[in-house]
Order: sequence, then C-alpha cells, then structure tokens
Amino acid sequence: MCGIWALFGSDECLSVQCTNAMKIAHRGPDAFRFENVNGFTNCCFGFHRLAIVDQLYGMQPLRIKTFPFLWLCYNGEIYNHQLLKKQFGFDFQTKVDGEVLLHLYDRFGIKKMASLLDGVFAFILLDTANRKVYLGRDTYGVRPLFKFLTDDGFLAVCSEAKGLTNITHAMNTPANIVPFLPGHFEVFDLNPNGKVQSLQMEQFHCCTKEPAHAICDTVERLTTSFDEEIVKGNIRTLFENAVRKRLMSHRRIGCLLSGGLDSSLVAATLVKLAKEEKLQYPIQTFSIGSDDSPDILAARKVAAHIGSEHHEVNFTAEEGIQAVEEVIFHLETYDITTIRASVGMYLISKYIREKTDSVVIFSGEGSDELTQGYIYFHKAPSAKAGAEDSVRLLKELYLFDVLRADRTTAAHGLELRVPFLDHRFTAYYLSLPEEMRVPKHGVEKYLLRDSFKGLDLIPEEILWRRKEAFSDGMMSLKKSWYICLQEHLESMVNDNQMEKAHKTFPHNPPCTKEAYYFRQVFEKHYPGRADWLSHFWMPRWINATDPSARTLSIYKPDKE
Repeated sequence: MCGIWALFGSDECLSVQCTNAMKIAHRGPDAFRFENVNGFTNCCFGFHRLAIVDQLYGMQPLRIKTFPFLWLCYNGEIYNHQLLKKQFGFDFQTKVDGEVLLHLYDRFGIKKMASLLDGVFAFILLDTANRKVYLGRDTYGVRPLFKFLTDDGFLAVCSEAKGLTNITHAMNTPANIVPFLPGHFEVFDLNPNGKVQSLQMEQFHCCTKEPAHAICDTVERLTTSFDEEIVKGNIRTLFENAVRKRLMSHRRIGCLLSGGLDSSLVAATLVKLAKEEKLQYPIQTFSIGSDDSPDILAARKVAAHIGSEHHEVNFTAEEGIQAVEEVIFHLETYDITTIRASVGMYLISKYIREKTDSVVIFSGEGSDELTQGYIYFHKAPSAKAGAEDSVRLLKELYLFDVLRADRTTAAHGLELRVPFLDHRFTAYYLSLPEEMRVPKHGVEKYLLRDSFKGLDLIPEEILWRRKEAFSDGMMSLKKSWYICLQEHLESMVNDNQMEKAHKTFPHNPPCTKEAYYFRQVFEKHYPGRADWLSHFWMPRWINATDPSARTLSIYKPDKE
C-alpha cells in the first residue's frame, strides 16, 4: 500500500505542483520521493512509501539496470511475482514484487503483462525509449487510481482524487478528474514536450473469466464437475489458497473481525495458515462496537475459538459523529451506506495504527457481492437475476465497499488485503450454476456456509449467523448506528433546505437530512465533483428508501 502521483506535460513549475502530492502522504508514512524525468523536463513522479516487501530497494519510481528506459510507479502487491520469475526465468535485481512488471512488459507487452498479474495494483509505467505512458488497475479496483487529462494533453495521475483537485494548468475549462476503470489499461503517446495523447483503452480481465495467470498458480486446474461435494471442496481449496498467497509480508499481519461470516472465515483461515507457516507472532484480530453490540459479542466468540490475540475497540455514537467529516474527506464520496460503514472502519484503523504494530490488515470485503450475501437477494425474481446482480455489484465495488476499505485503512497507513476478491476464487464461484449460488432455506450465502460446515474452523452458530451490515451491527440491536446518526443530523439540516435539495444538488439529489448533510460536507471539500458518484448504493427488487438492511420488511434479527 502506498501513494502514487505523476504529471506529464505540466505547464506550471513542477516544484509548485508537487505540493499536491503531499495530500496523499497518509498512504505511505515510511518515505517520500519526488523525481523529475530526465529528458522530459515537465514530467515527474511522486511516491509515498509504506514498506511491506524489500525494505532496501523498494523505493519508487522503480528502475533497474536491465531496462534503464523504464520507470515504474505502482501501488499494490503482486502475489505471484516469484512464480512468474521462475516460470519465465527472469533475473530479478531487487526483492520488490513490482519488479516483475518491468520484465513482463519487456517480454510480452502491456496487455499480457497486466493479465498475468495476480494481485491488486494500480500502475504508471513510462517507457522513454518508445515514448509511451501506460496506466493500469486491477480487476476490482482494490487499489485506487484517478486521472485528469486536459484537451491539450496534460496528464495527471494519483492514487486519490484529492492529489489532483488543486493542480494548475493553462486551460480555460477545468478538466475532469475521473476514477480509472478497474480491469483496464490505457496507452498514451508521449510527445517531446511531455504532453500525451491517448491511443488505446482496453479491458484485460473481467471477473467472470478465469484469469490468464491461472496457468502459473500453486493450485492446479480444478475438476469442472458440478457435483456438490466437489464444488465445496474446490471452494475451500481456492479460498485457503487466496489467504495463503496474501501472507507475503515483512510487516506484522492482523485481521478485522466483525463476527460475521466473511471476516470470521478470513480470520480463522489466517490463524490456521500462520501456524503452518510458523509466523513469529500471534495474529491480532480487531473488532469495534458498543458494549452490547451483536458484532462485539460474535467476534469475541470467534476470537476465543480460533485463538487470536483479540482487541476490542469501544465505539460511542458521539465519537462516530465527530469523525464523519474526516471520513468523508478521506473517502471522496457522499454515498450514504459507504459513509455509515466507513466510520467504524476508520476508527478501528486509527486504533490499529496508534496502539499496535500490525500493518497488513486482512478483511472480508467482496464476499457479499460474490456470494449474494445481501438480504435483498432473497427477493431476486430468478436465479439468473441474482447472478447478474452479483456481477453488477462486483463491477461497482470500486465505487462502494472496496473504496471504503481502501480509504479508511490507507488514511492510517495500513495495507488492506481481501482474499474473497482473489481472481481465481471469484472466477470459479461465478462459473457455478446460477441455482447453486442463490439463498436457500431462508439463508443467504448458503453454498459458502455449507462448504465450511462441520470443519470446526469457526463456531457453527457464526457459520450460520444472519447477515448484519457492519454499520448496523456495531451498535446495540435496540438502536442502530445509522439511527443515532440520523437523530443527530436532524438538527443540522432544515426543512427549507430539504425542499430545495433537487435544485441545490441536481445530480443524485439527497432524499433525507442525513444524505443532505453528507453531501454538504462533500461539496465543502470537493466542490462541483458530485459526478464521481454515478448513483447511490441501494437494495434491489424491494421498495427500499434506505440502504440499511434493518429498514427492509424482510429483515429478521438473529434470535439472541
């Protein structure tokens, strides 16, 4: 995890522009480098480093003697870099996982390079010999990337949009800052004056297809039979493999544990593999909530069962409310459910940073989208509709859950790892017959739960615990966190403002005082940037006016 920033063709003095790069300093608290590109006086890179792999040579932009014309700035982890090195006989000069990008690009070109990477990444690759600039981002956009391109070819790129909002350029109309599309790469021609011209934007991987890097993976090709026992065995194998490959780290590993199914499976598998790999420290797990919150109680049971070193962060509505503005600043969104859920994750990340030495943090993100975990999937009109919505949610993750998970952890210099979004695991799960993946017997994620039944990996009651949204489960059953938030914000927005909301905010107009307040804070930090969010996250197939599952007529709380 780190922060990357680059400019190509700046009219303004680079030393003035580089102050913008400091806005993402939180992403890399270990070191900072700012470097001009020799031969192209108005091009430069900025890099904030969080050292996870190769403490000595991991600084960027990464350049090696074999390819002096290549400059690489990337944010991410490439889990198969050693496998690729072995398979293609690459001669590495550093221990940095990202070095494999340079070798792959030199041998195969940009498209094959991107498709062979098993990991999470956002990259800026400069080839001065062929005068090309390349941008790319992983399949689900787990690592963020924003770009800004003017009519006359000035390109600015950054991990977070905040590093681009105040960049100056000689243009009458402001250029749009847009999120770079996940699973795509873009090729630019680089002119001698540093300006660029976009030549090609192409998708290199879609979540429904088996990734090209499956050919060099520790797990061989799987049996394609849809026999239920074989399928469940494959799910277990791929999930364990997804967690194992993510153990790659020179820094301490911990895990977020809400006590729900997803984070519990991740934490339990992580503890089990850490023992097998003989890690020199116990795995720390972290949960947040008020004293009697369902999440805190469930997480406590799981931690005792798996034997993790468990930390509980006490959370009050007042602390949450105080953090809202800071959270919106880091998130760069005004989506309602994203903000609600981010507050707890932001506060727990702050605790991890200040009170522990865990830096690499595992979490259960992506499972609900993949395995049809949201309660509204019970109302899907057909198995096909459910499967299609699952893919839609996965493709939109970079706007919602993945955005939340990255920004709340990165705000405190932590690196997030999400095994449920492993390319092999998701491609396999999505290849299963639609009927196998639907909720069954009134329980969502039935197939996933059933795959781990009877193994004693986590307590059975947790394995079959109903879905509870993170922003709901943090507070007591009597009163959700979002209700506390709404009650507080009732006095912050008046009825007159609400009546004019459609005129004040024509794009995605807020329908509640809570949404109006979030939008006001967003506009204060990012005026006129509302189009970063195309739509609010909302349940489907049910008349929902609020994203919380607890507001739905089909919601049934767990019986205590």
